[in-house]
Amino acid sequence: MNGRAVYIVDAVRTPVGKYGGALAGVRPDDLAARAVRALLDRTPELNPARIGDVFLGNANGAGEENRDVARMAALLAGLPVTVPGVTVNRLCASGLEAVVQAARAIAVGDVSIAVAGGVESMSRAPWVLPKPERAFPVGHQELYSTTLGWRMVNPRMDPQWTVPLGMSAELIAGKHGITRERQDAFALDSHRKAARAWREGLYDAEVVPVEIEPRRGESALFARDECVRKDASLEAMARLKPSFRPDGGTVTPGNASPLNDGASALLLTDEAGLRAVGREPLARVRAGAVTGIEPQWFGLGPVEAVRTALARAGRTFAELTTLELNEAFAAQALGCAAEWPELDPAVLNPRGGAIAIGHPLGASGARLAGAVAHQLAAAGSGVGVAALCVGVGQGLALVLER
Repeated sequence: MNGRAVYIVDAVRTPVGKYGGALAGVRPDDLAARAVRALLDRTPELNPARIGDVFLGNANGAGEENRDVARMAALLAGLPVTVPGVTVNRLCASGLEAVVQAARAIAVGDVSIAVAGGVESMSRAPWVLPKPERAFPVGHQELYSTTLGWRMVNPRMDPQWTVPLGMSAELIAGKHGITRERQDAFALDSHRKAARAWREGLYDAEVVPVEIEPRRGESALFARDECVRKDASLEAMARLKPSFRPDGGTVTPGNASPLNDGASALLLTDEAGLRAVGREPLARVRAGAVTGIEPQWFGLGPVEAVRTALARAGRTFAELTTLELNEAFAAQALGCAAEWPELDPAVLNPRGGAIAIGHPLGASGARLAGAVAHQLAAAGSGVGVAALCVGVGQGLALVLER
């Protein structure tokens, strides 16, 4: 990234909750505030008044997070009222977009220290009722769920662009000949890697617990990703029915990411900010790229985004030590990998991916950037990429180095 050097000093995330699960009782602005507050508590040398801006990603923005959740979270986290906040939306890549925008602000000298991250409560996403064109309409009115996917579609849009997200995954599976068995095996591997990472304490450096209302004898402290299944099996996955194409379909609830709640936050600085916080950075931001693709193939959006970001950083696939690719669907992740023949499969999502961990839309991109930064810090050196596909046909990627 041109301009001033930009560093990721720290990165945290909440555990990811399942739809209607442990975090369903937590407002998204409170959830984001928890991540931001935890980030600051881990850096006591930082004077919060020196934070130039707070950038948070959020994909839905239709419920309790509607009033610029970045600003709300900053206030709820106890930051001085002089610290501003801006909410950004690039759908599933919103959290990574927040990191990119924070890095740009630092690189050009607008700020020295910034917080970036994301939040989503898919459990609390409301139903919305469009305002009628005239008062007192005759007939029934339709409510739309804002949890996920297309709604209130413009009739002028090409119908092939607005297919359900899972149908896009089916298209990718067909294009690359990705069988149901391969998708299930990929999903199982995601659960196994995530379960192993938790067992070995690999998430201890980045996951911060959230206080919740205790239910059914549960602890009031939610501390572990809720969707990771250490007992997952191919046999259980094989029993699940296709969700989008009943006859001959391959995409099921078992090989797709679930609906989730969660938040993430990163602390970014320039050289002067680094001296102010007195900490060794986890990684340095090197380059990013965003690309567009036909909307029905949105799952393949990261293919060119990663290639472009690596080229801008002067790096190659052979140099990667980790590639955190969001697993919206197993077919989508496998489709991207099929178009990166240079990629070593061993570096792809080494600690599990969104199929196991979960995909709280606006928080996922920042989670991936934080995961890459922590992995590079643990290794002591290396090159890593965080990348996501984006609904309506986009891809976003960010290269980090240490």
